[in-house]
Amino acid sequence: MKNANQAVNHLVGEKSPYLLQHVHNPVDWYPWGESAFAKAKTEDKPIFLSIGYSTCHWCHVMAHESFEDETVAAKLNADFVSVKVDREERPDIDNVYMAACQAATGSGGWPMTIIMAPDGKPFYAATYLPKSGKWGRPGLLQVLESVQKKWQGKRQELLAYGEKLVSFIQAAQARQLPVAPLSAEILQQGFNQLEKSFDAQYGGFGKAPKFPTPHNMLFLLQYYRRSQTPNALAMVRKTLDSMHAGGIYDHIGFGFARYSVDEKWIVPHFEKMLYDNALLALCCLETAELTGAAEHRRLAEEIIGYVLRDLAGPDGEFYSAEDADSEAGEGRYYTWTMSELAEVLGTEKAALFAGYYNVTDKGNFEHKTNILHTVGITLTDYAAKTKRSESELAALLEECRKKLFVRRNKRQRPFRDDKVLTAWNALMSVALVKASKVLERAVYRVAAEKCLAFVEKNLRNPQGRLLAAYRGGEARHLGCIDDYAFLLWARLELQAVSPTDENLSRAIKLAEEMLRLFWDETGNGFYFTGSDAEVLPVRMREWVDAAIPCGNSVAARMLVWLSQYSGEPRYQEHSRLMLTNMAGELNRSPLAYTFLLSACGEYFATAD
Repeated sequence: MKNANQAVNHLVGEKSPYLLQHVHNPVDWYPWGESAFAKAKTEDKPIFLSIGYSTCHWCHVMAHESFEDETVAAKLNADFVSVKVDREERPDIDNVYMAACQAATGSGGWPMTIIMAPDGKPFYAATYLPKSGKWGRPGLLQVLESVQKKWQGKRQELLAYGEKLVSFIQAAQARQLPVAPLSAEILQQGFNQLEKSFDAQYGGFGKAPKFPTPHNMLFLLQYYRRSQTPNALAMVRKTLDSMHAGGIYDHIGFGFARYSVDEKWIVPHFEKMLYDNALLALCCLETAELTGAAEHRRLAEEIIGYVLRDLAGPDGEFYSAEDADSEAGEGRYYTWTMSELAEVLGTEKAALFAGYYNVTDKGNFEHKTNILHTVGITLTDYAAKTKRSESELAALLEECRKKLFVRRNKRQRPFRDDKVLTAWNALMSVALVKASKVLERAVYRVAAEKCLAFVEKNLRNPQGRLLAAYRGGEARHLGCIDDYAFLLWARLELQAVSPTDENLSRAIKLAEEMLRLFWDETGNGFYFTGSDAEVLPVRMREWVDAAIPCGNSVAARMLVWLSQYSGEPRYQEHSRLMLTNMAGELNRSPLAYTFLLSACGEYFATAD
């Protein structure tokens, strides 16, 4: 823990928890802004841009190795102007430089390391860099030395590469998309591709590392409703059940971690994100709505219970995430030794619990600790093995869980990022509204309404413009397309469950503002940033679904809904233009756009 009297850098006035984590670094960090760019121009130095987020494990590793190191700091302070950006607070900046990183290196991730000219054009890109070279990666000190020498002696090479990189991204944004008819066959193609990439043994799509990709499941559920294709529903159920059995699920306190490093969902990166849990709760609820399955109703309730307990603010808002790390180390808050189980539960019950959750003396994680999981075992089989009824066994395991939860709460908790993001709060509101309908619990709808009221009150500027992030009594940064599209989704989900003229009026106003600020008349879609936003090297249009559905995809689907609710065909026409524009891409690479496929399904349903 840093002493409050230690020297601080220029991040001291920021609100982002990620930026404040670096406020005592010896690196003279600046936040993104005119001060940093003016300093770079005046002192004729390149800008060292580091982008990450507060619950990112490898961001912490790089911070400890390099940004807390006096030697690295001295080099950065002498030869560069250093800028820190929270990707969750400024996704507009992150999108531009992630595109540059992917174009330059073929991959991307966080922490993202960019070196650029004072005009913002990047000429070097990487992700995590160790202080000194290892694992086939160059060392940060080596990179800084090399760039500084080139800046002094071969600057034109760097600047020319920066121009080339930006031109490449601009050309990619402006490229002519392939043309194909917009037809329901696109949905069949999307299903076929998901079926091919599905892991029938362990659930999920593709190989390790495995991410939840809830938009894949949401498309399959919609496809099942339309076609009654059994395997569409079966793939979703298998994935949810496998994830629930794995260590990616917190079997003591509930909620899902970010992703699994292995194909069986056993070993997670332990950070928990609001958006993952919101969308996975939604998947469980839609599955339960179709099947009536008690296990998916229960799983949805557990996920929502975790969010309401651990990520809820005092006024209806929801916080962003919980870290993977605590002072004891990555994941240590969540893992157990056999001796710890025995101490809390007693020898007999510890053995029973350990047998079900795969706990051994040897351990399955670091330092002989165990990630709890039930991969390879079912309650039915274990009840038979232990000669108990399923209900008796379930009650005993629940008794043990509660005791372990109490003990775990005495450990030092991982850091919680308590900033409030409009887009992610909207996603949680969507899940809560759906839960109120499927689980028939009005309290969830009330929670959603309270969250939306918080956003309307606290995340608009005096001119009424939607803002992206709130913390410490202050909202900052103009909202992007995700903020508008996801909030529209929440409003329309609420309208489906509890229709009011005021709610529909808010939805229409939001859509009109979205069309005015973000619509691209030439590309038949939405820009990521508004026409009133800060000018960056490229004004991006995003279509690919990543960790969360793409704002364009959500907007396309919601405009169909809004047309139905409002009776205004103009909204559906905008959606038709977007889908027609992307039809060729959808035919060519449907797995990159599964939420846009859902928008297609919605469009075809209204056109049938």
